[in-house]
Amino acid sequence: MVQNDRNMEKEIIEKRQGEVLVQKGITKNVKKLFLESYGCQMNFSDSEVVASILHNEGYNTTTQPEEADLILLNTCSIREKAEQTIRKRLSQFNTVKKQKPYLVIGVLGCMAERLKTKFLEEEHLVDLVVGPDAYRDLPNLLKDTEDGRSAINVLLSKEETYADISPVRLGGNGVTAFVSITRGCDNMCTFCVVPFTRGRERSRDPHSILKECRELVENGYKEITLLGQNVDSYLWYGGGPKKDFYKAGELQKATAVDFAQLLDLVATACSGARIRFSTSNPQDMHEEVLHVMAKHENICKYIHLPVQSGNTAVLQRMNRRHTREEYMELLDKIKKIIPDCAISHDMISGFCGETEEEHKDTLSLMEYAKYDFGYMFAYSERPGTPAHKNMKDDVPVEIKKRRLTEIIDLQQKLSLERMRSYTQKVHEVLIEGTSKKSEKQWYGRISQNAVAVFPKTENTKIGDFVKVWIKDCTSATLIGEIV
Repeated sequence: MVQNDRNMEKEIIEKRQGEVLVQKGITKNVKKLFLESYGCQMNFSDSEVVASILHNEGYNTTTQPEEADLILLNTCSIREKAEQTIRKRLSQFNTVKKQKPYLVIGVLGCMAERLKTKFLEEEHLVDLVVGPDAYRDLPNLLKDTEDGRSAINVLLSKEETYADISPVRLGGNGVTAFVSITRGCDNMCTFCVVPFTRGRERSRDPHSILKECRELVENGYKEITLLGQNVDSYLWYGGGPKKDFYKAGELQKATAVDFAQLLDLVATACSGARIRFSTSNPQDMHEEVLHVMAKHENICKYIHLPVQSGNTAVLQRMNRRHTREEYMELLDKIKKIIPDCAISHDMISGFCGETEEEHKDTLSLMEYAKYDFGYMFAYSERPGTPAHKNMKDDVPVEIKKRRLTEIIDLQQKLSLERMRSYTQKVHEVLIEGTSKKSEKQWYGRISQNAVAVFPKTENTKIGDFVKVWIKDCTSATLIGEIV
């Protein structure tokens, strides 16, 4: 279950077109919105917030850009290729605009936040530029574009969480859904652009999170993923950035809710649904979270635990604020408290100054962790990051690629080993849809996030939990049959 650089690039920029929104009793919406999302799952979640805001302004979503009155791209800045793809897509949409002069084209999200007015000044491809914290202003910005003017709002916020907005679930399978619990990031990893495009970290009111999760279960959803740039640093004490917690009153501190408590609340309130979460940061994952995972059967036994490098010196240059040894200790705790837990990673090859010995430390850490799968990249500079400003990108491209290949090859081997460990056993699988390779097979995931395929039966449907005997596997897929 390995993603190489090319496949991961595809996933990073994978688009998701909106589906036509159907709501009973609503006939007033006549304008069409085509909304396309790229990058991390947070962007897809944000797009659902945007669709909700614009639905109240008379827009229903469409899967056909040719029939749209408004085209919005929710963008990713994590890699240069992602931005190149978005620019190409904008050029395609401008071809559509030549036939429809009234069409409004806008860019949302991280790329909008990073480029700001440059998008309007240099690109000449958009009418609207809106950052991740300014989506409530979309109705006003759209009014500004009515007379042909460009509009922009990229102000970052210390408070905005969109907690009161009920997202429109775009596309999807009606079975799995994402619920944002934090926004922004305070970690300031030197290679990462996220703190500059998504702003300071802040947590969402737990009552609104529980309300959204309960509504999803009531509407038939069977799996909920709690989402944040760093879920383990979730801390609600009445609002504001995490650092302001120390200024809070004694009552606020006494009634504060951290991630372990939130996870426990959600798992209890939604006992009939699976609960997942992403993403964790090693420096912030507390042992209590692991005990909550072990306590609840409906919390999936899977943790995405990015490490980026297996060498402490490289981690220090990355400002990761944990050492190789501390990460290994956390792995030991996970395996002790949740023996059947799957772990995945993010890994960067060829970061600034990386030596061959430091690269070998990454390979040896992977061997120690026995990761189920991973997302692996060769380092590329992102403008505006501390690494771009203060460090030299001095590892030759050929060496980056060779090291990345070695990381991928090792992960391929580890993935096959882990997948084999799931065979000759019965696993509970949530049916998510029809297999891409065969109309006669279902696909779904086990608790450990591994994908399983198995023959359809007459009495099974999407959304069912079924017991599947896993008889064989590849490095990416479990193969079985319903018990």
